[in-house]
This record gives sequence, structure tokens and C-alpha cells, in this order.
Amino acid sequence: MPDSLPKSPRRLDPKVDPELYAQLRAELKAPYRGLRQFVYVGLGASGLIGAFVFLTQILAGREVEAALPNLALQVGVVALMIWLFRLEQRWGKKAKAK
Repeated sequence: MPDSLPKSPRRLDPKVDPELYAQLRAELKAPYRGLRQFVYVGLGASGLIGAFVFLTQILAGREVEAALPNLALQVGVVALMIWLFRLEQRWGKKAKAK
């Protein structure tokens, strides 16, 4: 084992590489943040595609009674994913500010 590597994560000195140290601390405070954001974007895109499909179905006049609740659900999913993504962004900014 090289002598330059710390033997324990607790011995990591923040003066060694401040950017790496800050990134590691942020990851410890919010694990899987990138994965959560990816899931929010993926589910939001899926909801947007679904909303487009149901909107075109309504505009075509086919099964309007069944398509309206589905459209409302898809719009709700998109709104929820946007809200969760923005909330995650705010938490990230607060964590970086500290």
C-alpha cells in the first residue's frame, strides 16, 4: 500500500484536495442524489409522453370519458416529478452552501 493514501477515511485531510473533499462530503449527506434525479427525469418524460398520447386521443374524440382521467393522472405525474426535481435541486444548493 502506498504511503500517500490515508489508512482510514476519517484521516482524510480537507486541505489535501478541497474539491474532492467537498464532493465526498456532499455524497455522504445525500447518497444516490444523481440516481434520484435521473429517475425523476425519466418518470417525468414518461408522464409527458403519456399526456401527449391521451391529449391527442381526446382531440381525436375517441373514448374521451376514459382518456380524461388518464390525462389528468399523467399531468399530475409530470407536476410531481418537476416538484421533486426542484426540491432535490434546492437541497443540493443548501448542502453546497454549508
